[in-house]
Amino acid sequence: MTDNADIPSDLRLLEAVIFASAEPVTTEMLAQQFGEDANILDMLQALKKEYEGRGVNLVQTDGQWSFRTAPDVSPHMKITRQPRRKLPRAAAEVLAIIAYHQPLTRSDIESIRGVETSRGTLDILLELGWIRPGKRRDTPGRPLTWHTTPDFLSHFNLESLKDLPGLDELKAAGLLDARPAMSNLPRESDNEPESETSEDDEDFAAWISEEPDPETEPVAAK
Repeated sequence: MTDNADIPSDLRLLEAVIFASAEPVTTEMLAQQFGEDANILDMLQALKKEYEGRGVNLVQTDGQWSFRTAPDVSPHMKITRQPRRKLPRAAAEVLAIIAYHQPLTRSDIESIRGVETSRGTLDILLELGWIRPGKRRDTPGRPLTWHTTPDFLSHFNLESLKDLPGLDELKAAGLLDARPAMSNLPRESDNEPESETSEDDEDFAAWISEEPDPETEPVAAK
């Protein structure tokens, strides 16, 4: 396999553009991307040769370019897809509360939401791998506390809990109406949960509830 250092930077950029596109890319579109000075056809042929013999190939179909699974590999691939389903509103609210107020107990969650939280709601989030039990609180009954997981951060493309959307991000996403400025969102360092669900929790829950369950997709095939 050719080392990346041996591949010209323009070919690497071409590779990235085609790979990142959800649909096949036309020669004309690629030519516009690289400008008039670039010989796009020569670049495409050079990149196509780089991928010969690999698990994916660069192919042209009616003037459109895309990466596709190599024909000899396709029969051996098994693709598993999970059915998409919308995250229930209750689960989205609980996830948002845990994300912004963690660590907290089920009783804390119910206090913030103002309603009882069913075991099934927590089970949904556990099955998705987005929450995990933490240390037991040193109070009567020693209840479990709940935290989000690295899978939660990965699914929502967050590097850390500090990257959770704040007011500006929620407004930009259209989840906050024009309203007076509110206090900063609570973070992991906050020890006590608020007495009721904040508007920030509700709006973040609305965003989360639109997120489908993750699917297992083929990495190479398009």
